[in-house]
Amino acid sequence: MKWMLLGGAKSALSYATRMVKINVQRLLRGGGQFMGAVGGTLYVPSLHAEQNYMASLKNRLLRLTKIYRSLKPSNLACINTASATDIEHLATGSVDYIFIDPPFGGNLMYSELNFLWEAWLRVLTNNEPEAVVNKVQRKGLPEYQALMEACFREFYRLLKPGRWMTVEFHNSQNRVWNAIQEALLRAGFVVADVRTFDKQQGTFNQVTATGSVKQDLIISAYKPRTGFERRFLAQAGSEEGAWAFIRQHLEQLPVVVERGVGILPTQVQAGKMSASPAVLEAVAERQAYLLYDRMVAFHIQRGFSVPLSAAEFYAGLKQRFPERDGMYFLPHQVVEYDRRRLRAERVEQLALFVTDEKSAIQWLRRELDPEVGNGPQTFQDLQPRFLREMHQARHEKLPELRDILEENFLQDETEHWYVPDPERGEDLEKLRERSLLREFQEYTQSKGRLRVFRTEAVRAGFKRAWAERDYQTIIRVAQRLPESVLQEDSSLLMYYDNALMRAEQEPVQGRLW
Repeated sequence: MKWMLLGGAKSALSYATRMVKINVQRLLRGGGQFMGAVGGTLYVPSLHAEQNYMASLKNRLLRLTKIYRSLKPSNLACINTASATDIEHLATGSVDYIFIDPPFGGNLMYSELNFLWEAWLRVLTNNEPEAVVNKVQRKGLPEYQALMEACFREFYRLLKPGRWMTVEFHNSQNRVWNAIQEALLRAGFVVADVRTFDKQQGTFNQVTATGSVKQDLIISAYKPRTGFERRFLAQAGSEEGAWAFIRQHLEQLPVVVERGVGILPTQVQAGKMSASPAVLEAVAERQAYLLYDRMVAFHIQRGFSVPLSAAEFYAGLKQRFPERDGMYFLPHQVVEYDRRRLRAERVEQLALFVTDEKSAIQWLRRELDPEVGNGPQTFQDLQPRFLREMHQARHEKLPELRDILEENFLQDETEHWYVPDPERGEDLEKLRERSLLREFQEYTQSKGRLRVFRTEAVRAGFKRAWAERDYQTIIRVAQRLPESVLQEDSSLLMYYDNALMRAEQEPVQGRLW
């Protein structure tokens, strides 16, 4: 009863300040004039009005009394206030599904914004474990990522094998996005889907700030099944282990995502509305390069070497799994996709911009693919479109288009460039890797900050150093990169974070470079 009264008093107090705004339109129509304070801010509107506190308190208590009377005793719900890093009252593997909307970076300082209410209630938040980026609290991105990782590890413990967690993400900074993804992967989760979520009703910051993100991202991640984890550990570091991961990962991914789904035939016959063909959205996680990235991350996070090069992986992917519209499926999944594809108007391809060498190769592969792109083309055909899609990062040492084509693609007698078959692709990959490693060796031998560099060379060098368990080389080179680049490149950040962890556990080795 005491806490109900305190809660009602606190709720009523929010209507007795100058933060309460007047709804002019509602007032002119003869309705109530008060709208309440804007949540999550200390915003004082230009038109405000203070309510009678006792009248507001009476109204709140009447509502609370009605709510408490309507509640029925139940063992099906449990509400708890505790740190997400230690939910000790729940047993391991006891939760079917988790949905979280955590704090993201420095968007909102929750404990600081709550200080006025908490001071009045005489209950103050211990903000030491609060997962925010805050200079005053001396918390940067690494501290934020460590706190989020601790939360995700606890969620991983609670979740049943094979079950899902949904994370709502809202932040405009790539480094915060990568910190969340890295924390998820290090906790043991596998990211299976990322898509936008329009809540229709924007927050105060979304409505008023021109640089704010207008939509949220929804991350769907799953905890691998116990049986698969055991089989993977038995096959870890082998090609069969890599393909076993891909099979179970494809099994978890959505087969079809429809937008603008057509009306039911019975409704059309009744004349209620006309049918409209659905548009299929491309499932990004089913693309070859993202499947390869997930396979690499799964091995690195568990401390194993990656058994397949990119060219070997892409060749094996084509041999083992059916492909449709640039996406790969299990045999029983492709039947369902084909059936839905026949009814759909089209498949909407994902936009792809060229920011570095890796994205340039992906863009060219798609452009030269006869099924999803324009097929073989000359250099003169490609260059204008390539330049239009290019958004080169300031630090990136991007090779010329002709050099990228010569290192990764083949040219026929009519000077048309095309995607090589798997066998030739492996030979080109080996030649390209040698060139990248030579450039990476130059970085290891130079001194000072690396301001302009070839990111693909750093990725290739980190991959080789990881395979050789030369963690110190990864750490030394990573610490010479601009911090913004390291934090915003998920691949580099993954190698660096895991190298730091492994270097503490193993003795220092001799230099391999």
